[in-house]
Amino acid sequence: MKTKGFLVLVMGATMMASCTSGNDKTAQAQEELPIVKVETVYEENVTQMSEYTATVEAFKTNNISSNNGARIKRLLVDVGSHVRAGQSVAILDDVTITTQQAAIDQQRIQIANQKRDLDRMKELVKIGGGTQQSVDQLQAAYDAQVRALESSQRQLRTMRENTVLTSPVSGVVTQKNYDAGDLPTGPILVIEQQQPLKVVVNVNESDFPKVKQGMAVDVRLDTYGDEVFPGRVNIIHPTIDPNNRTFEVEITINNASNRIHTGMFARVTFNFGTNRNVVVSDRAIEKQIGSGVRYVYVYHNGTVEFREVQLGQRLENRYEIVGGLTSGTQVVVEGQYRLSNGAKVEVAK
Repeated sequence: MKTKGFLVLVMGATMMASCTSGNDKTAQAQEELPIVKVETVYEENVTQMSEYTATVEAFKTNNISSNNGARIKRLLVDVGSHVRAGQSVAILDDVTITTQQAAIDQQRIQIANQKRDLDRMKELVKIGGGTQQSVDQLQAAYDAQVRALESSQRQLRTMRENTVLTSPVSGVVTQKNYDAGDLPTGPILVIEQQQPLKVVVNVNESDFPKVKQGMAVDVRLDTYGDEVFPGRVNIIHPTIDPNNRTFEVEITINNASNRIHTGMFARVTFNFGTNRNVVVSDRAIEKQIGSGVRYVYVYHNGTVEFREVQLGQRLENRYEIVGGLTSGTQVVVEGQYRLSNGAKVEVAK
């Protein structure tokens, strides 16, 4: 009897241990479910902004040069001088002009002599003392000499124009490459038109249909912090660069106060209106290792699903989603490190 009692006790203890072990495993399995936090995403009106960087440039740049081979007699401006359109900026030596004028005077004397010979021959023909052939020969020589004189006179006018050099634009002298007495072989001065100024930005191909002639843009200069300088689209280049998939846009900036200078670093912001898109916390966005794919985990009925998304703009601590999510979807914002596609999860209270 004692033996029977002992066996019953042992079997009972074994069964209790087995039940306890099964309950522990079930509880442990429940405890091992990843705990996540989720948020519901909704559509919002998102301002469509694109920002590009560029360097401020002169609206026009003029190289003041001479092609008459004369030395510089006097420079009337220096680097930093403000000049008006048509203002004299340099005077060149007129030795070559004197030589050219002397040659023209000699040509006039020759033409006058040829004219007398031609007139005499015409009179001789009338009285039968000459031939028409002689008249034609003298006429051809005379006409050729007249054409040569006209060419020399045009050359002299050009030389005189190049003796006193003027600025074709109102602007600032930014380079002086020679001094008085030098024989220039390149630009003597460089004058930049700085009212208005311009920036040329390389805009993404995707924005090509949105950029319009004359549209307003905001320009910020690192020199002046967040101060906004109004700009306007002046020129849209019609071709896309196949190497970087961008096109050039020229922006003009008013510089009446002369606060902006060429070479400054600029940030140009285009405002393309608003679109209604889903916005999600940046905590929900994950990046697939080894690729540029961005994704989120979508929560539904206790499980999560891998979902690739296309990002739009970053909005402080949120992202605009332009593809992959619809309004009202729940996404995981905490606890992603233990997740995989189709995993069961527990939502934190």
